[in-house]
Amino acid sequence: MTTATSINLDGQLLTPGDAGYHAARTIWNSMIDRRPQMIVRAASVADVVTAIRLARELDLELGVRCGGHNVAGFAVPEGGLMIDLTLLNRVRVDPVRRRAWVQGGALLGALDRATQPFGLATTAGNVSHTGVGGLTLGGGMGWLARRHGLACDNVVSYTVVTADGDVVTASRAENQELFWGLRGGGGNFGVVTEFEFQLHRTGTRTLVAEFDFRAEDAVPVLEGWRDLATVAPRPATFTADVNSTPGGPIATVGFVWVGDPAKGRRLLPALRALGRPVASRITTPSYLDLQRRNDTSGGHTFRRYSAGRYLAKFPTAAIEAFLLRGDTDLHAGRRLPSVGLQAHGGAIADVPDADAAFSHRDTMVEFGAGARWTDPAEDDAWMSTARRAGAALDPYASGVYVNALTAEDGQRGVRRAYPAVKLARLAALKAVWDPANVFHLNPNVQPASAGARVREGNQS
Repeated sequence: MTTATSINLDGQLLTPGDAGYHAARTIWNSMIDRRPQMIVRAASVADVVTAIRLARELDLELGVRCGGHNVAGFAVPEGGLMIDLTLLNRVRVDPVRRRAWVQGGALLGALDRATQPFGLATTAGNVSHTGVGGLTLGGGMGWLARRHGLACDNVVSYTVVTADGDVVTASRAENQELFWGLRGGGGNFGVVTEFEFQLHRTGTRTLVAEFDFRAEDAVPVLEGWRDLATVAPRPATFTADVNSTPGGPIATVGFVWVGDPAKGRRLLPALRALGRPVASRITTPSYLDLQRRNDTSGGHTFRRYSAGRYLAKFPTAAIEAFLLRGDTDLHAGRRLPSVGLQAHGGAIADVPDADAAFSHRDTMVEFGAGARWTDPAEDDAWMSTARRAGAALDPYASGVYVNALTAEDGQRGVRRAYPAVKLARLAALKAVWDPANVFHLNPNVQPASAGARVREGNQS
């Protein structure tokens, strides 16, 4: 039998008491304070294979860390084995073929820094210290998605270590059904040690437009913003937020444009026609700076809770609920979460729904409510505010983003993330690649029974 003291690694094995153990188990949400029995800091694909086999031999629950941004902290198994991929962080770019090969522990910032010298990029998230792996496996929304599709739509191939410790490739030509499932099915099917991405010529320039309105004046503003978002050019991603300020709640509407700022400025008159803002900001950050602009608010020192929903429509009643943030009075004075919207459509909706596990391509806007705080005594109060804000949008919701699910969402959340037909297909795929449900610390797809399994090649 293999033991922790007998394994050979290119990376590092950490156990409680070792230098670096606490740093390795610390993730983005500081509420997560779990202590794995051991952490394998993998420096090679062979290390990932060894870690999976060790966890199975020792009957240890297995978690996988990339960027550690999942708010539920699925990466950190209490008393289990955590595979820390952060040493596997290299990015290789071929600017002629417009390809990037990204190891499974790389962060979005590393991908952007490697591709931008060539004026290239691919869809990634909005915070540079998010992990490429977790973001992409769940779908991957970002500022380029309306123009070039989700992150998962830009993956050419995956290198995967399976629950049996085998190393396989999934692409449109090889293990096609696994390729389908990895495009939005989360971490249910193995550990991805490398992604091959299609890159796009994006340039290095952007424009960000933001207009602030008093929340009590914002219903007609958001109605106009919604109508503009539905017809916006694909380089534009419309955004809206509501935040508390000392002077009262402020609703901010605007858009992010990736490309020549002069072309983005053509949208400004329509935004300005929505009303008289109390403040406005028009900036032209580089693409790299755009990708880093939320890094401070996304830092690793806060306790966090969030709730998300997809909305296929955004009627006036939903706008009113969005502004109230789960409360009944805009000026009640209670602590409320920040809430935001990001428009979908464009290239996201171009992809046929059956083409990938990712679902809800008819989404008009993605809603998110997020609370952050530092005092553990305030946990219940802040978590309740985010839950209420999310629940207030339930009557208008068409589904949920799998990467936004929390541990308490359980199987109900998984059923909201995938329609029944897709969930059945994912369950059959799970039964082929992970019948023992080794990879269950995630929004988990339960393996189908033997009679319902789908073998590779039966579906495409």
